[in-house]
Amino acid sequence: MERINFVKNGVLRLPPGFRFHPTDEELVLQYLRRKVYSCPLPASIIPEVDVCKADPWDLPGDCAQERYFFSTREAKYPNGNRSNRATSSGYWKATGLDKQIVTCRGGQVVGMKKTLVFYRGKPPHGTRTDWIMHEYRFVLPENPASIAPPEKNATQSPVVPMDDWVLCRIFLKKRGGKNEEQQVQQPSCDVRKPKNSRPVFYDFMTKDRANLSLAPCSSSSGSSGITDVVSSEHVDNDHEESSSSNSLGLIRRKQ
Repeated sequence: MERINFVKNGVLRLPPGFRFHPTDEELVLQYLRRKVYSCPLPASIIPEVDVCKADPWDLPGDCAQERYFFSTREAKYPNGNRSNRATSSGYWKATGLDKQIVTCRGGQVVGMKKTLVFYRGKPPHGTRTDWIMHEYRFVLPENPASIAPPEKNATQSPVVPMDDWVLCRIFLKKRGGKNEEQQVQQPSCDVRKPKNSRPVFYDFMTKDRANLSLAPCSSSSGSSGITDVVSSEHVDNDHEESSSSNSLGLIRRKQ
C-alpha cells in the first residue's frame, strides 16, 4: 500500500477533520525510533527541519498550532556534549529536569523529554518569550527484547548516531484570556444577598437585656418601643415638675 505524504514544502497538510495529537510514547516509539533506525514511518507527517537555523515564528507551519519536526543536534563545542541552540534572534534555554518517557506496558524507559524556552537576545541577558519546545530523544531500554523491533528488515545500528536525532514539538504558550481576567476581577467566594433586605431594628431600651440578641424587632415595633420609653420619661418629668410647683405654692401660702 502506498503511503501518503502529508508534508508539502515543509508544511503539514492534513485532510479536513484530521488532527495530529500523539502521546509522548507514540512520538518516541512510533516516529523517533523508526527515524533513528531508518525504518518507514506510520505516516509522512513530520518534516525534517533544523529548528535552530530559524526563529520559532519563522519555522514552517501554522504558528497557532503545535508543530513537529525531526532535527539533528549540533554540538556547541567540538569536544563537548552541549548542543548549540542559538538562532538568529535568540536562543533556546533548557528549564527544569528531563522527564522519562515510560511505556504503558512493561514500564520500560524508552526516551527522555526536555523542555526549553526561547529567549530573545544574547545570553545571559535574553528576554523570555512564550515559545516552548519539547525535545524528545530515544534511549535504549534496559530490556530491548521487551519492545518489538520497528521493522523486520531494520538495520542493526542507526545510520545517524542515536543521540543526534531528536523530535521537537514547538508551540506558543497561550496567555490568559477574558475568562481569567473576569475571575481575577470577581471575588472567588460566593457572596449572596440575604433574601430579606429589610433593615432589622433592636430595642436597646428594653429592661430584659439578656434576650436582646434573641428577639429582633421589626421597624414598626422598634420605633414604637422607643416611643413608649420616651413618652414615659416625658410623663415622669412633667409629674416631677408639677409636684415641685405645687409644693412651692403651698409654702408661699403659709408665709
